[in-house]
Amino acid sequence: MVIRSYEILTGEKLEPSSPEYTRVALLGWMIELLQAFFLVSDDIMDSSKTRRGKPCHYLRPGVGMIAINDAFMLESMIYSLLKKHFKSHPAYTDLLELFHDITLETEFGQLLDLITAPEDSVNLNNFSMEKYTFIVIYKTAFYSFYLPVALALHYAGKATPSNLKQAHDILIPMGEYFQVQDDYLDGFQDPEILGKIGTDIQDNKCSWLVNQALKLVTPQQREILDKNYGRKDDAAEAEVKKLYKELKLDETYHKYEDRMADELQHQINDVDESEGLKKGVFEAFFKKIYKRQK
Repeated sequence: MVIRSYEILTGEKLEPSSPEYTRVALLGWMIELLQAFFLVSDDIMDSSKTRRGKPCHYLRPGVGMIAINDAFMLESMIYSLLKKHFKSHPAYTDLLELFHDITLETEFGQLLDLITAPEDSVNLNNFSMEKYTFIVIYKTAFYSFYLPVALALHYAGKATPSNLKQAHDILIPMGEYFQVQDDYLDGFQDPEILGKIGTDIQDNKCSWLVNQALKLVTPQQREILDKNYGRKDDAAEAEVKKLYKELKLDETYHKYEDRMADELQHQINDVDESEGLKKGVFEAFFKKIYKRQK
């Protein structure tokens, strides 16, 4: 999305063999390094067993807690690449500060996630939509949605305060919508279509689905939720999923999706392009995620 955003902003189609393509792609690769740093660290903090169908890095033979240093090195590589390839670019300082700011914001989201829903202590009273919104905005939306476009704006010389604010105001809600989608698919999608087995229920995640359920349950249904949520047990997970269906959370989600799609489309249509920002940047992002199945 860094490359695609840059192309839309400049109206220039980059050839993969060109030096300019490589420089813009480097910024995208730095986001991948940032995500790798987050995921290696997150797996250790969550005591996760697998990542994308394979053993987590810290569980590989001979790695163990060396993975912590590996995570630090992944993060440090971002700044080595920035210095090597962008030190003479007019936006070098802005690019540097952007990565630092987004990293801190993501760590805020990770912290609230960790203290709100520890896997070894299930207490649904800790959950709320306010906490959920904070977690997904800071843990996901900033680095996954806002960062690629902000990097493209800075590199293209179009990072005016107005353009950055418009990007923020559209992409942060879009990132929140993306995470709600993810939570819905975790609970309702066929694992064969999704490409993975959802674990939010057993992992005691402060997900969109459980927060919606907490707003709708009767006292008897709340007992079922308290008894089964966050348990490392397939039968308990099945009881929670059964309750989600009884509460018709799939209908609640589809109404939410329709409302968010309408709001985002209106925001995109109202983009002010006078300072070089293009609606097509946001349309490309939205097209990738709207009504996705996995």
